[in-house]
Amino acid sequence: MEIIKLKRVLIALDYNPSAQKVAEVGYSIAKTLGAECMLLHILSTPIIYTSVNYDPIMGFSGFEALENYQLNSELLSKSAKKYLDKVKKHLGDSKIEIIVKEGEFDQQIMETTKNYKADMIVMGTHSHQWLEKILVGSTTESIIQISQIPILVVPTNK
Repeated sequence: MEIIKLKRVLIALDYNPSAQKVAEVGYSIAKTLGAECMLLHILSTPIIYTSVNYDPIMGFSGFEALENYQLNSELLSKSAKKYLDKVKKHLGDSKIEIIVKEGEFDQQIMETTKNYKADMIVMGTHSHQWLEKILVGSTTESIIQISQIPILVVPTNK
C-alpha cells in the first residue's frame, strides 16, 4: 500500500461565526501534515452580507459599507479579501494563500481545487432545516458527490 502525501489543503470558508472552527481545524490538519494551506471564500448573494449581524469573526468586524443594497462585486471582493486576511492573521501564518471567487459554491470550490492542485478540501456543514435541504440541497453533499480527493467535513451546528 502506497502512502499518499498531502501537500496542499484548501479550506473553504463562508461568512458565519462557525468559519473560525473550520479554519482552525483545517489549518491544524494542514500543519500536522506539513501541507500548504489556502483559504477560499466564495461571494454569495449580496443580501447575505448586509443581513448578518455577527460579532467579529477572527478579528473581522464585518463587510464595509454594505448597506441599502448599494452593493457591487468589487466592493464585496475587497471586503472578502480583508476577511480572509483577518483569518490568516488569526491563524498566525503569513504563508497561507487566500482567494476570493464569485459564482456557484460547488463549481468554484471544485475549480479552485483543480487549479490549486489541492489534495484535500476542508469545509463546514451547517444544520439546515429539512425542507431547505430538500429544495436547495447542500453544497457539502454536492462536493462529496463530485470530488476526487478527500474531504474533511467539520460539523458546525450547535
